[in-house]
Amino acid sequence: MPEIRVATRASALARAQTGWVRERIQAVTGGEVSEVLITTEGDTSTAALTSFGGQGVFVAAVRQALIEGRADVAVHSLKDMPTADDPRTMIAAVPAREDVRDFLVTSADSLDDLPSGARVGTGSPRRVAYLLRARPDLEVVGIRGNVDSRVARVTSGELDAVVLAMAGLNRLGLRPPGFALGFDVMLPAVGQGALGVEMLRDHPAAGDVAGISHAITVAAVSAERALLAGLRAGCSAPVGALAEIAGDTLELRAAVLSHDGSQMYACTTTGSLLDPDVGQRAADDLIGQGAGRLLGENR
Repeated sequence: MPEIRVATRASALARAQTGWVRERIQAVTGGEVSEVLITTEGDTSTAALTSFGGQGVFVAAVRQALIEGRADVAVHSLKDMPTADDPRTMIAAVPAREDVRDFLVTSADSLDDLPSGARVGTGSPRRVAYLLRARPDLEVVGIRGNVDSRVARVTSGELDAVVLAMAGLNRLGLRPPGFALGFDVMLPAVGQGALGVEMLRDHPAAGDVAGISHAITVAAVSAERALLAGLRAGCSAPVGALAEIAGDTLELRAAVLSHDGSQMYACTTTGSLLDPDVGQRAADDLIGQGAGRLLGENR
């Protein structure tokens, strides 16, 4: 089999998760698998993601390597991938999901133990909304940067806490001081902890690469992404979702929040494992409750 070139952002986390995917592609294909590093606008700009297209900006530049024939495979954090299909490409595989929880880097023992007015860093509108819903007295600070630099802002005393994804910490082998946030405090982003392996629709190796997919993860993230599509919300909108599977039953918990966390619409929807309509039913439920008003600015 010809060499398979895998495109990725050049950050330490992106390369770590891509290395994990490359190992699995090599195992199923038996061929050589190389790395193609891509620099995106999101990597070079210090502006808020929402000012130049949201998380989708990370996807676009890496996807372009596929379109231009510079790579055969692109690896993305699935939570960054817009739900709208690109007619030229497809998600060829979704490997097994990592820990979906959010992690609060802090020396405090709990979210309640943070002092009044504590400064907490995050660049995610979803995390901002959940933090302020739990603790309206917090000062939430917008931050960008790699995992190490974010953790350093806590250890240096500049911030009292920052929120990071458990999946990223696990993939980098890091465990800073702090704790995972329970789902009663913060639902994850759609697709959090999962990776999207993208290829051209007519690529001859697509069938082989599909062999690294994890069926349970595919079912869960498909329901979550159907929810987001049904809400017509962007991947940076203040939407939390988690699909969990027990036997043949899929349960989808979902919530839409106002940016300041003062309003929240939530629902729990169940269906069979392969029910394609669970996500849409959840979206309809939330819209019926009034969530569309909160999402108007994200449409």
